[in-house]
Formats: sequence, structure tokens, C-alpha cells
Amino acid sequence: MNLFTDKAIIIITCPKRLAPWLEQEVKELGFITDEVFVTGVKLSGTINDCIKLNLNLRCASQVLYKLKQFEANDADAIYKNLVEYPWEDILPNPGYFSITSNVNNPTINNSMFANLRVKDAIVDRLRDKRGTRPSTGSALIGAVINLFWKNERAEIFIDTSGDSLGRHGYRKIPGQAPMLEALAAATVYATQWDKKSPFVNPMCGSGTVAIEAAMIATNRRPGLFRTNYAFMHLRGYDEKIYQAEDSLLEQQIIDVPGLRIIATDYSARAVENARKNATAAGVARLINFTVCDFAETEIPPSVPGIFYVNPEYGERLGDINQLEGTYSRIGDFMKQKCGGYLGYVFTGNLELAKKIGLKAKRRIEFYTSTIDCRLLEYELYSGSRSEKV
Repeated sequence: MNLFTDKAIIIITCPKRLAPWLEQEVKELGFITDEVFVTGVKLSGTINDCIKLNLNLRCASQVLYKLKQFEANDADAIYKNLVEYPWEDILPNPGYFSITSNVNNPTINNSMFANLRVKDAIVDRLRDKRGTRPSTGSALIGAVINLFWKNERAEIFIDTSGDSLGRHGYRKIPGQAPMLEALAAATVYATQWDKKSPFVNPMCGSGTVAIEAAMIATNRRPGLFRTNYAFMHLRGYDEKIYQAEDSLLEQQIIDVPGLRIIATDYSARAVENARKNATAAGVARLINFTVCDFAETEIPPSVPGIFYVNPEYGERLGDINQLEGTYSRIGDFMKQKCGGYLGYVFTGNLELAKKIGLKAKRRIEFYTSTIDCRLLEYELYSGSRSEKV
């Protein structure tokens, strides 16, 4: 058994509704997907393939490599199946591992009990084979074993990622109610941006959307900001494979002459924090940060681009009555100042979105935390619409 070169099923998970953009990324990396579902994609590959995926994907959460599938009616069946598995061929000695799970079985009312039975099986197996007990814990700093157990079907994976890939690692100052980096990247993908024309992002907050846009345009990957993955803590790990993939991250960065990304916010502190985050991401020179009301944001003329705003929507921040006026002003600004652009408003409140006063051409579904959201697309005409027909 050589996990790094033997092919198996790979499941790449992602936040709900990000799967179409994750599939796009996976295909751009040269992989063929076998299935797409609401929270991920399925393909076939090796753990060496998982290394490439971990370093390059923006929209993913975890990259899981399948070890075994079996039937399990209860937690004892989980233990019996896993205590017979050759964990000594997978986990180093000495070593540290963690257990994560996704459990939906009528005999289990606490997934931590299922985790415990997985851990017990692995510990007992290794103690029997090696005579020593491995270290375990909840911190995802070593090898990670994942259990997926739904009804009677159980699957065991190696989680090759560890900590979630959805947090890209550059954002040191998140600000209030920050958008997850993976979600921000997916929403940028969802726009029709050509990665060359202006990208204007008022109400930028901690700068996540503008930073992700700059990273996408210049092909900067999340692996640039991370040095520890769970695949590094498996038997047979060859650091040279990782180093080769890691070195490509710098080589594939591209320059985009004339690229203009504009990010503004009325809060000087927010802009300062956004600038610090952009510096950590290596893209501060690519983004023009300004402190101003969104209606004073510069819109480069005669160069149709993307206008993207993520206003408060009353679920966690902002007063509804005041926000109604804000959304109305956003609509006025897009109509009066953004002719020729495509306008995008990301919101979790469709009632407030009605105050924009424009008809959305597309309504792209997303989730942020537990909030049902939309990225609304508006085609903004220069002059009257009749002139464009």
C-alpha cells in the first residue's frame, strides 16, 4: 500500500453552494470530476494529487482520500471494522492524530462518541502492533482521520488538509462579520470579470473581496500562506513532492499591466485593516484603498468593469430603516455613475434588495454561515437602455 501513488476516491468538500466554482477550479488544475454535489466534488487520485489540490484550491474546505467503506449499524461495528485496518502502514511512529466526523445514524446522539470509537480502534491497533500508545487530540496539527457515517454506510478517509482550506491564511484582522475567504473567492468567480478590467469594491470592510480579486487576477494561490497540512504527517510523505508543488506557486504568479482594483470604506480603521491584510497577501500594491462614503468611490470611466458591493443586511449588523436608505443610494449610484459596468450586490436580505430599484439580471445563490444569500447581478447601461438594443 502506497497512499501517495495509489489511486482512490477523493472527496473535496466546500461550504454549501460553492460546488460549481470548486468544480471549475478542480478542472482548471487538470483533474476530471466524477460527481458534483451540494457541498463538494468527487474524483479519483492519489495523495500526491491531494497535495496539489490542497495548495491551489480557493473554494474548498477539506480534501479527503478514501480508505475504506463498510456497513455499520452501531458504534461497536465502527470499532470492529477499524481495529483490523493496518493503521501502522499509514500513521508514523511516534505520531499524533485527530478524528473528525460527519455522523447521521439513529444509534448516535453525540458524534463525539463515534469519534471516540474510531480513536479507540486506531489506538488499540497501534498499541498491539507497536507496543506504544500514539498521541491523540482535537487540535488538527498532525494526521487527521475522518469518519463519514450515514445510516448504515460508513466511510473512512484521510483528511489530507487538517485545518479548513476555506480560510486562506493572510487575513490577520478580520473585522466585523467578515466574509469567509472561500466564499469571497467564489463570488468573484461568479461575476463575469475578465481579470483585467477595473474591479470596484465599495464598503470593502476588511478587504476580503478586493484581496481575493487581486489574488485571482494574478494567480496567487492560498498555498502561499500556509506551511502545515495533514498530509505531511503520514508515513511515506516525501517532502520533495510538496516542495516541487510549493515552488510552482511562486512561478505561476502573473503580472496584469494596468490592473485597477479600487476598495473604499467610510471607516478609516476598516481601510487600515484591509490594507494590512492586503500587505500580508502580497497584493497591497494592486489595490487602491480610499476612506470615503461609497457614493464618492472612483469609477474609472469608459472602461466597463465590475462594481461589487457587500452592504450590511440587518441579520447581524445595521438598522433596517437606515439600511433601506443605503440600498436605495446604492441603486442610484449604480444607475448614475456605473454605466457600462456589471453591478453586483451580495446580500442576505432580499426585501432590502428591492430598495435598489433595479431589476436583477441574475440571482446567484450562496450561503454565509446559516444565512441564505444572493449575489445579484445588474446590467448597468450607459445612456438609455433603448440605445443599447
